[in-house]
Amino acid sequence: MALRPHLAMGLPFRVGRYVQAIARRARRGTGRDAVHRFGASWAVPATRSAVRDRIADDARVSFLREYGLFLLETLTVVAAIVTVLVTVAVLVGRTARARRPDARGLRVRNLNRTFEDLGIALRSHTVPRKVAKAQARALRKQRKALDAKGPVTGAAEGPAGTAGTASGRPRVFVLDFHGDIRATEVAGLREEVTAVVSVARPGDEVVVRLENPGGTVHDQGFAAAQLLRVRSRGVRLVVAVDKVAASGGYMMACVADRIIAAPFAVVGSIGVITEIPNVFRLLERAGVEFEQVTGGEYKRTVTPFTQTTPAKREKLTEQVADIHALFKEWVATNRPQVDIERVATGEHWYGTRAVELGLVDELVTSDDYLLARAAEADLYSVRWTQGHRTARRLASLVSSLTSMTSADPLR
Repeated sequence: MALRPHLAMGLPFRVGRYVQAIARRARRGTGRDAVHRFGASWAVPATRSAVRDRIADDARVSFLREYGLFLLETLTVVAAIVTVLVTVAVLVGRTARARRPDARGLRVRNLNRTFEDLGIALRSHTVPRKVAKAQARALRKQRKALDAKGPVTGAAEGPAGTAGTASGRPRVFVLDFHGDIRATEVAGLREEVTAVVSVARPGDEVVVRLENPGGTVHDQGFAAAQLLRVRSRGVRLVVAVDKVAASGGYMMACVADRIIAAPFAVVGSIGVITEIPNVFRLLERAGVEFEQVTGGEYKRTVTPFTQTTPAKREKLTEQVADIHALFKEWVATNRPQVDIERVATGEHWYGTRAVELGLVDELVTSDDYLLARAAEADLYSVRWTQGHRTARRLASLVSSLTSMTSADPLR
């Protein structure tokens, strides 16, 4: 009972030898031979079909074993490569963190150079390449010369004591404030103002790009007080409103020597509002009793969980009216040209109407104003970064939600 030679062709070398051994025994007609292979005893039937099946089974086992070894070798190589890459990434990250300044701190950027870089980028596509390269080289040479001279400070500022830099021009410090109900960015604003007033000289200017729809009285008032620090030191203060400066936002804006706004910026809303939901009756129907112990007749007036009496409502109304009177006094003091009784109705106006009412001095966007100033002054963006931005935003959201139940939101 002979096996044809081609049955063993194409199999791995070790499987081929095993097939040949089985074929030799089959040809001798031994019936059932004990063939010891790979440490196991195999009973080999003498029939051709049985031998063919046994060969196929052994070939599959050998293939799986070889494939398993190949997978292990591949996984080992991949794991080694991943380990090397992770190690390199960690080392590079540590080096970068060591060289990089702390995420929390003051960032200063020259806006003149930012505007110039924008022009260079556009000219590179609109003028001949040689002309664009020549202009870029000339600009780099000019910047290098100014950097070599360094800033002008102290006695080098000139006989009149006017501020300036190596270019001999005044400086404009640009701050950005994006308000929310709790004015959370005031933490950075106070640092920026401290930095600016510590270096500002007569002739310098501070521009605040303000976007603030208002919020709680004490938070907005503290932010406005920070801007008052600039003006009280004789430094010219300009507030630019591109979108909104309403209620607490206008409390900040009115401190400025000059207010500019976009034509459809929302301005005004000189008023006070308090909104407090009351669930006393709902709790009473559910059989829930809310206990509140205070020391002082008006320690708490209207709250979400206690019954509102006419006396408490009257006291809260009195408090809101007093806050409104303080707000009106603040605006009238810092912006005497405004007819306070006309504008302190809680209404808001768009930029065009705000100019007519004296709430705004000029209709111009902050972009155009800064571009015009860049032609005659050195502009610096000053920004204090806190770090952990996501955590701060989450805290701001929670704080804003809890402030909904306070009795003094100014919006």
